[in-house]
Amino acid sequence: MTNIASSAFADTKAHYALLDGLRGVAALLVIVYHIFEGYAFAGGGLIETFNHGYLAVDFFFILSGFVIGYAYDDRWGQNLTMKDFFKRRLIRLHPMVILGAVLGVATYCIQGCVQWDGTHVALSMVMLSLLCAMCFIPAVPGIGYEVRGNGEMFPLNGPSWSLFFEYIGNILYALFIRRLSTLVLAVLVAVLGVGYASFALLDVSGYGSMGVGWTLDAVNFSGGLLRMLFPFSMGMLLSRRFKPFRVRGAFWLASIILVALFAVPYLPGMEPFCLNGLFETVCVAFVFPVLVWLGASGTTTDKRSTAVCKFLGDISYPVYMVHYPIMYLFYAWLIEHQCPPFAQSWPVALGVYVLNIVVAYAALKCCDEPWRKYLAQRFLKYHR
Repeated sequence: MTNIASSAFADTKAHYALLDGLRGVAALLVIVYHIFEGYAFAGGGLIETFNHGYLAVDFFFILSGFVIGYAYDDRWGQNLTMKDFFKRRLIRLHPMVILGAVLGVATYCIQGCVQWDGTHVALSMVMLSLLCAMCFIPAVPGIGYEVRGNGEMFPLNGPSWSLFFEYIGNILYALFIRRLSTLVLAVLVAVLGVGYASFALLDVSGYGSMGVGWTLDAVNFSGGLLRMLFPFSMGMLLSRRFKPFRVRGAFWLASIILVALFAVPYLPGMEPFCLNGLFETVCVAFVFPVLVWLGASGTTTDKRSTAVCKFLGDISYPVYMVHYPIMYLFYAWLIEHQCPPFAQSWPVALGVYVLNIVVAYAALKCCDEPWRKYLAQRFLKYHR
């Protein structure tokens, strides 16, 4: 562990530096995944490179469960009330939700306020979509303020769907999960694991993957809940049972494993069950908990590694929450240019990748950190 990073002005416990770093690695890999998603979207095909980058979301959920359990479990009834908990979580999460929505409406206006099929959308619906996004009110497919027309829960900033489920997880933790004994929590994790595995192995979504939760229909909502609840509760359980062990190079080892897992090609085959679902289940149920244990056990041993982990941890959340509005512009460019092959357009893709990191760092320093610092001073009794 290390001293408190800028990743949480509202919290008072020390942070696991390597877990912060791994969260940053996963966030940067999400950008890579969405770049190649753009080529698939514009070309009307399947993602052929970095196929399993969407599992970064499941990794975020297990990290979140572990960190929240560690940070708050022993503070209830002391200096932490339910009201304080919700204020802390809102201060931590919501500023970037708002900024992501604002950037989303800006890039949507740059695109001409049109859906992907070219249908023009009234400015009043765009502003309503912005208001709903800022208040975290999801869009039902086909409703007027679902302005992009492809069914996204939050059409101005698609990845906000996972924060929607993160909020649900935080509410359930404060109301119920924190009160469970470790044994009962372990039973809950096992039940949720069976549910997750069944959803994946039986390919309930019909996608051939667990890439669900982004749209508000019955299958995606139930799948999104499982994607959040299983790893989130698993992280909570790990935080209660965690005992560190000595390991060298934990950050680099875990980072390499993440890259390797996300780069595994899609696994076809539906008999006797969905093979891709089996891979997803193994990652979430077994590999990700090991990576969290590795990251929590390891320590940074030099200034360079410490600085890398701190930087990655600091930008991880802004990267995730502000990168997709820029992706929308990139997707529109790919469509306009008839989806040029990656071998020809890689300089543009690289520029998009770098631009996302620059914008995320600017968002961190100009918005996220100062806003959270102000809000913590204004609304929290105990803050740094």
